[in-house]
Amino acid sequence: MSVSRRTVLATAAGAAAICATSTPAEAAGATAAPAMAPNLRKLRAAADYAVDKLRTVAPDVTAFPVGTKFEKWAYSQSGDWVGGFWPGTLWMAWLHSKDAAFRTWALASAQKLAPRRHDTGTHDLGFLFYPSWVTAWRLTGDDRWRTGALQAADSLIQRYNPRGRFIRAWGALDDPKNAGRVIIDTMMNLDLLAFASRQTGDERYLDIAVEHARTTQRVFPRPDGSTPHVYDFDPDSGAPIGPNTVQGYSPTSCWSRGQAWGLYGFTTMYRRTGNPEFLATARALADFAVGALSPDHVPVWDYRAPQQPHDIKDASAGAIMACGLLDLSTATGRPAYREVALRLLTALSETCLTRNSARADAVVARCTRNRPAEDGIEISLPYADYYLLEGILRVLRPQDVDRAIDLSTV
Repeated sequence: MSVSRRTVLATAAGAAAICATSTPAEAAGATAAPAMAPNLRKLRAAADYAVDKLRTVAPDVTAFPVGTKFEKWAYSQSGDWVGGFWPGTLWMAWLHSKDAAFRTWALASAQKLAPRRHDTGTHDLGFLFYPSWVTAWRLTGDDRWRTGALQAADSLIQRYNPRGRFIRAWGALDDPKNAGRVIIDTMMNLDLLAFASRQTGDERYLDIAVEHARTTQRVFPRPDGSTPHVYDFDPDSGAPIGPNTVQGYSPTSCWSRGQAWGLYGFTTMYRRTGNPEFLATARALADFAVGALSPDHVPVWDYRAPQQPHDIKDASAGAIMACGLLDLSTATGRPAYREVALRLLTALSETCLTRNSARADAVVARCTRNRPAEDGIEISLPYADYYLLEGILRVLRPQDVDRAIDLSTV
């Protein structure tokens, strides 16, 4: 029987201490409870700062932020793979502030994604349409947003390879390059398919999501809970070839943002299916990531890069990881995961915001997009802003976040 999300959030917030256990999360969180009240004050101040920054910047944003250059947003007109995060961030700002301007901006931005509903050339339709169109439907009740999100789900399932039981990550459907490439990030796109099954009653969408998750579960996690960025398959036979990477240090390393995608994605799939194996996988990924954190609680870009733990940071990995850990705490009933999430969010709020720069467009600094390609080192990224706000509001306003993105468990 599942534990009520709100009950666990409330009881975890009041926990006075955590008994020592064998998991890294519980060891890392064991002394966090006495600092709970100051943490909440810091998180509220960070959310207020984000809202103020967004209120200043949003009127001049006419496309989709993809990253900063000299602290100013660079834009994509089509949204690239990150287009859903700008309207999603505006929705989070609206939930926190109740300022109607954010609602107006969020709807206008989401509408610009309309042509992407029929884009069969990317696996990132969950990133594009869940925080934008699904959230718009949940918060407004306007059925056009629901209809559009379902159309995006229809596009996404066309990328499913039934021989290998995976959703292809990159490339047009008729392009043989990368036809057998699977990446850990796709775990975060599966919730769009779960949404489609709940809304239509057609189990085909969720079945594909489950099969992809099982394939990912079978080949990505190593015995210690770490994961590679990429796993390649023969697209014709579906036979596994082996691990690889694009954004990590090597096929045997552990790209921190990918680890966070996996942690959050497997926890979400547990919530949507009740499958305990998905929960076990989420815990394994979480325990590795928690054990790999440096004392400052801001993840390095790759947990196994040669210069870690003194390497370049990726604050976006910390924000995503915090959201996943909050979810995992509720799913498992273990407050220790929540305590580590609070430490992550507090660390980001104290050391990674753009407070010291008058010219910065973004909220979160110290992010790394693609270290091996030397692309976007120590910049701001739109998903860092989104997940920082989502994480903070999961703590401060869990019922509002539930309204926006559906935190329920089957």
